[in-house]
Amino acid sequence: MRLLQGLLCLLPGLAMAQGLSDPTRPPAILTESSQAAASGGGPVLQSVMLSPTRKVAVISGEMVVLGGRYGGARLVRLTETEAVLHNGIEKTVLRLHPQVEKKPAGGKAANMAKK
Repeated sequence: MRLLQGLLCLLPGLAMAQGLSDPTRPPAILTESSQAAASGGGPVLQSVMLSPTRKVAVISGEMVVLGGRYGGARLVRLTETEAVLHNGIEKTVLRLHPQVEKKPAGGKAANMAKK
């Protein structure tokens, strides 16, 4: 009987735990834009791994080493945030976070730094 009572006490805690989200999961805006790009049919840069001995990009789920091929294109350049594919004369630049736009800093802090 006590075992049954103990189990019944745990049920409310388990029900509440189901509503928690994963804190390590990327924001929805990032995953939605990646999925939208993937559904558009073009390749999507998902990850970049750089080390002194190896440079690898994950493009649409496929690991491609620098100089290697993705489909008919060759991976010719790889940085922390982008990969460049060449297919004959066609050049495709894939960005890790295509929705992020870098802008030069402005305002008072930038003006003070110039002085």
